[in-house]
This record gives sequence, C-alpha cells and structure tokens, in this order.
Amino acid sequence: MATTDEDGDGPDDEFSPVVALDELEEAGRELASIDGTPLAIFHHEGEIRAVNNRCPHMGFPLVEGTVDDGILTCHWHHARFELSCGDTFDPWADDVQTYPVAVRDGTVYVNPKPTRELPPAEHWADRLETGLEENLRLVTAKSTIGLVDAGVDYQEPMATTLAFGTQYRDSGWGPGLTILGCMANVIDDIDPDDRKRALYTGVRHVADDCAGEPPSFDQPAFDTTEVTFDRLKSWFRDCIEVRDADGAERCLRTAVAAGYSNAEVAELVVAGATDHPYLTTGHVLDFANKAFESLEHTGWDHADTTLASLVEPLVTASRSDEQSSWRQPVDLVSLLEDTYGGSVTETSGLEELAAAGDDRSWSPPADLQETLLGDDPEAIVDTLADAIRQGATPENLAAEVAHAAATRVAQFGTANEFNDWNTVHHTFSYANAVHGFARRTDAIELYRGVFDGALSVYLDRFLNTPPAPIPTVGENDTGREADAVLDDLLETFDAEGEVDAAGRLVAEFFDCGGDAADLKRTLGHGLLREDAGFHTLQNVEVAFRQAELADSSSVPMLADSGEGGEGGESSEDGDGSDGSDEFVPGREQRRRVPLIATARYMAAHFPTRREAEQTFTIAARLNRGETIHEA
Repeated sequence: MATTDEDGDGPDDEFSPVVALDELEEAGRELASIDGTPLAIFHHEGEIRAVNNRCPHMGFPLVEGTVDDGILTCHWHHARFELSCGDTFDPWADDVQTYPVAVRDGTVYVNPKPTRELPPAEHWADRLETGLEENLRLVTAKSTIGLVDAGVDYQEPMATTLAFGTQYRDSGWGPGLTILGCMANVIDDIDPDDRKRALYTGVRHVADDCAGEPPSFDQPAFDTTEVTFDRLKSWFRDCIEVRDADGAERCLRTAVAAGYSNAEVAELVVAGATDHPYLTTGHVLDFANKAFESLEHTGWDHADTTLASLVEPLVTASRSDEQSSWRQPVDLVSLLEDTYGGSVTETSGLEELAAAGDDRSWSPPADLQETLLGDDPEAIVDTLADAIRQGATPENLAAEVAHAAATRVAQFGTANEFNDWNTVHHTFSYANAVHGFARRTDAIELYRGVFDGALSVYLDRFLNTPPAPIPTVGENDTGREADAVLDDLLETFDAEGEVDAAGRLVAEFFDCGGDAADLKRTLGHGLLREDAGFHTLQNVEVAFRQAELADSSSVPMLADSGEGGEGGESSEDGDGSDGSDEFVPGREQRRRVPLIATARYMAAHFPTRREAEQTFTIAARLNRGETIHEA
C-alpha cells in the first residue's frame, strides 16, 4: 500500500522515484527498474502495489499479467499471486517479492528492498520442503541449486530429504532413497556443477517415490534399554521370518535407542537380511547398505527412523530359496545348508569354519576368480569354505565376489535380451553391499552374503556366453591425449549401441596415462545429464566404490594378470599390498574392470530424452536471474 506524504517530508533516502502518479493511474501498470531490480508497478482498486517483475516460477514479466479482484495472474503458466503481499495461490510458483511504495508530490516512489526477504539458505530450505511435499521438479531443482549456491553443505538438504522419504513412504526404503544415497557417495568424485545435479537427482527421485504414498506410522521402541543385544537380534530375526513388520520395527528401534553401536545394529540387520538367500534379487541388502551409508553422510542421529524404513522391504521380500532357479537343476540351497549347518538360517557351520581360520593369514589362490566365474557351484562353495578355514575374512571374500560380479557386467554379451543387463547388475550391487557391510561389522552372517553373491554370479554365467573381451593393460595404448579419449567416451553416450566402444575407450584412457579421477568426473557428467534410471545410477556408484576399494590394502590383490586380468601370484607380503604405488598389472586391471563395466552399462542405456537436464538448466538460469521467456 502506498503512503502519501502530506507534510512535505517525503520518503526516506531508500526510496527512488519510478513513475508519475497520474500516468500510473491512467495506464494501470508501469515497468520500472531500480539498481537492476525489475519492478512491475500496479494501480488497482485505488491502491499502488509494487512487485518484482520476474514471475518466481519461470521469469515471465508480470507487468504483462492480469490484475483482477486483488489477484495478479501471470499469463505464461497462470500462476496467481495475492497482489498486496505477493503470496502465491500455487505452491509450484513461489511467492513474488513485494516492495514498499510511497507517493510524494504526484510521484510514486519505491524502496527496492523487499518487504519480506528471508536469507537465501532459509528461503531455499523452505522451498525444498514444498518441492518434496508437492513433487515439483522445478522447485526441487531451484531449491537444491539455491542451497548449494548459498554455501549450504549437501548433507543438510540430504538430511531433509532422507527424513521426508522415510516418513512419507509407508512401503519403506525404496529406489528413491537408494538413489539419494548413491548420489551422496559420488558427490566428491564429480565436478562442482555436477554436484548440484547429483543432489537434485536424489531429491527428485525421493519426491517421486513418495508421491501418492501413505505416510509411515512409527512403532515405538520398547520401554526398556535392558534387553541384551543377542536377545534383540533373535527377536528381530524371528519377526522377519514370520513377516511381522510391527514387531521387527520395535526390536530395531530398541537396538538404536539402547545405544548399541553402528556395527552391532548393522549385525542385526545383516542377520535378518541373510536368513534367506538373495532377498528380492539382492535389493534388500543393497537398500540396507545404502541406509547405513546415508547415515555416514547425515549422522547417526537419524538412525532411528532411517533404519526403521528397512523393515517393510525385509518382511515383504521374495526369498530365493523359494524360487526354482535356486533349486533346479542344481539345488543351490542344499549346498548352502550343508555349509551353514543344517538350514539357510543357521550359522554354526560358518562358526566352525571361521574358528579353524583363527590366527591364519589368507591370500587368494591364483585360480580363485576362474573358480568364481566358472560353471561348478560345488567348487565355488567348497573353495569359499576352504578360504574361511584358511583365515579369509568376510571382507576378503566379499571383495573377490564383487570383482567377479563386476567382471560379469564388463563381459556381458550384447546378444542377450536387454533386460538381462539388470540381472548382472543386481548381482554386482548385491556383492558391493556385502562388501560394504563387511567393512562395517564382522558379523558371522556376512559369510552367508558372500556365498549368496557368489552363487548369483554362478547363475549369471550364461549372460557371458560368449564373454565380451576385457582389454588387458597396455592393449589400447594409442598414444592419444587422455582428454581426447574422454571426449570420445562422452560421444558414445550420444548414440545407441556403443557398448563395446565405451569399454574399449575406458581401457584406452588408462593406457594413455589417464587419471581415474578424471574418468570418474567424465562418467559422472555423462550420467547426470541423462534421465538415468534407478539401476544405471546404482551401477555407476557401485563401480566408483569398487574401483576405489581396489586400492585398499585390506583387499588381497593378485600381482600379475592373465586373460582378462585374472590369475598370477599373490604379492610378497601376503595381503597384496606392498605399501607403495608401484605399478602392478593385476592391481591395475582390477581398478579398471568396474569402470569398464559401468561405461558399457551406461552406453547400453543412453542416450535418453534428457528432460531432467532441461529442468535443471532452466532452474539454474532462473536462479542466476537470466531471461527464460523470449518475447
């Protein structure tokens, strides 16, 4: 509302003249600018109002809108605003900024300082919640970009999104929250601009997953913290076995409330997730791993609600021991039961194997990968059991199985049905989850995950018939500049069917002296500009993690490479690491295989329509104040 200066003092120095009052009354509206701020000045129902001329939705000039009955309507997408205060009727549009006005000697003055203006971090945090609640992609894009530009660490919007996703999805942890965790895991590996894309990708998928879902109603922890861990673990497993979600949730929440450690709570979850093999094609354990990894970003304070969201996927999971592929023509479940001690829920047999390996140091035999990738399930199970007797830890074996699973993806034959990419991917992500938990807890049940992953690698063997060749170290040393190879790699994602070319270019990049960090940035950019699906986003994150873990001294490493990078003798110190960065072909090949695998997977699934990238680009331009609408 305008203030009229009747005593001659006039408005203070913060006000600037913009238009003659009689001109405004005649025209009804005028466009003005003060210090670069575009203003739409309206005379309506005897009052003078000033608003920012850029529609907060997509920047259309509001001076070209319609004012009627106290409502300003933008003509582009029909966003409506209460003219006096700027509040929107439409949550997807945001509120428009309004400005104080005054009249002196027949001239309208405007103060370019908004009537109400939240600090950017607070404003975008509020808008992020609206975007999540209403599943508004442009709003979530603008919010994530705005928060990062305001200096807010990614953990804060991630925590907001994690809390929203666990509260407003009654079916529990799902693909959206998994994607959020994946994006947090790769955020340090990608370019700064792509970090905004990664955050936006996680947020929009969580919002989409929760749209139309009923909220989750919590079951409280037991009103005691005196239940022993072993008893809580037993109760939890029993509840999962009979698909009792309420009882399982109370047990899990009680374990958190009682202050049991991250490792102990992880043990409880792993036990429930491995009592039956390969639950829901591996998704259940993978979801659980991502939940724990998400807590590593946001803090254990979020553990109660975050981990409770895992219960529903656990109790509704499909169980592979009830599926024919695990029973016929070879009864894989019987092989496991013989090893576990009588049933798939037992661990006594594993405890005996582990006890035999106490105080022993294990190194992988030269033919271990050949066995894991072979067609004899009994040999696979026997080899893993023997490794445990010789002192192999769950982490040792999980690393080996994960590498075998990566090899399946890297050697996937493109003559297979397209959907079979998901089959080898599921094994890869499951094996990575076992590996992740093995770095978090020493639960005996993790050996079950190792066996399950290894048998899933076995079941995938026909998808490597014939196997696509994996270039060996030095095979593609063309002498080209590494950056030029990366440019070519991005181009393969612009055309369909460049699967083998993508894998070959990754090998060439390394042979030409390229740095893995540069490759990850390129792959990350190629991923985030696409409308990548759940499995593709997972696959890249898993590949990044496995390539990184290949450098870990805790992972036994083969010193030389045979066909496809396998075989050779173990390093002299017994753990595959000599504590230096000395070039070792076997180690180098192991670093490469996951990245070759994911490049091939990406090439199989790209290009896409890139609708999300268009939304992200529009949001970035709007936040910079650029013009989107062209008159």
